This record gives sequence, structure tokens and C-alpha cells, in this order.
Amino acid sequence: MPALTTAYLVRHGATSANERQPFVLQGDAIDLPLNENGLRQAQDLGRFFASRGLRAAYSSQMLRARQTVEAIAAEAELVPTALPGLQECNVGVWEGLDWDTIRARHPEACQAFLTDPAVHPMLGGESYQHVLERVLPVWNELVARHAGEAFVLVTHNVVNRVLLASLLGLELRQGALLRQRNGCVNLIEIVGDKPHVITVNSAFHLTDPPSAAW
Repeated sequence: MPALTTAYLVRHGATSANERQPFVLQGDAIDLPLNENGLRQAQDLGRFFASRGLRAAYSSQMLRARQTVEAIAAEAELVPTALPGLQECNVGVWEGLDWDTIRARHPEACQAFLTDPAVHPMLGGESYQHVLERVLPVWNELVARHAGEAFVLVTHNVVNRVLLASLLGLELRQGALLRQRNGCVNLIEIVGDKPHVITVNSAFHLTDPPSAAW
């Protein structure tokens, strides 16, 4: 019988950019730390994963993801590893802008991206396809490395969406419909080489109330 691999895909805790009203895009060029709420979410994640039998903990190299995985790893008595290639989407000239401002300044590029983000990149940045091409090989390597084990990977909003869309067999543009709140957990079970997405955007472990940035 093929081994069961249990992978937990997590979005990092909240930063000040995530909780601004309106929130602003925070891609790979803004490397903010977790805010007070984000630190609380990281602690909630740590408690949740303390008894999950994790054998390894990974994250992107961005500060918000590293702070989150460090809280998880501390409770699980692991040493976390930050990996290249998992940084948030490059959002180009839209970095630090809210969507109303983006629509007003760059209406054509904005509409093209919103219509099909898999094909059309954020202005001066990446498309969903670009993100998937750098993230999927890292994911596949971790799944192979930890066959029959449980591991956690902390990344970012767009990174999670495109990876989940791929694993679910959706059109990549549909990743935009897969909401990822800060601190959420997605459970993926892999039997042999077949991934089964069990939960998406689970937040029952979090003690903070839902926000408008879901």
C-alpha cells in the first residue's frame, strides 16, 4: 500500500499591510514583519501543530513567513528551514497600492489581470503561471523528501492559491477564487503520487476574529 504523506500548506500571519483598510498589495518587495495580530495567529498555529507529528517545517525566505514557521517549529521542537523560490508574487508597480487605486491608474492592465491572472501578469510583475513554475518544483521535492511523513510549509496568499488550484486540477485562473486568510491551514494528503486536498482555508484554530481581508 502506498505511503500516506500529510502536507500542511499555511498562509503566514497578518502584517500591517494585510489589515489596512483598504488593504494594499504586499508582494515580494515589501518584507514586513508580523503585526500584533499576526504574532497571535502564529502562536495559535504553533499550538495547533504541537501534536500533529510534524517531521519538518519549511517557509519562504520572507520575514512574515519565517516568523510564522518559527512559532510552529518551536512548539513542534523542530528547526525550520527557509527555502528560495517560495516568495510572494512579484506584483510589479502595484506594490503597496490598493485595488481602487490600481483600477484608476492602470485600468487596462488591471482588467486583463482580473480576467485571467494565469495569463496576464500584474503590471511589471508575475502572472499566476509564473508563480506556479517556480513554486511547484519546490513543492514536489518536499513531497518526495517526506514521503510517508507529515510536514508544514508556510508561504503566501498568491503562492497558496496557485498551488492549490494546481493540486485540485482547476484552471489556474480559478486560484483567485480560493480564499486564504492570514494564518489559515490547507491540508493535503498524498497517497503515492496522487494529492488529495482535504481542507482549504481552515481557520478554526485561530483566536482572532475574521477580518475583511479574507
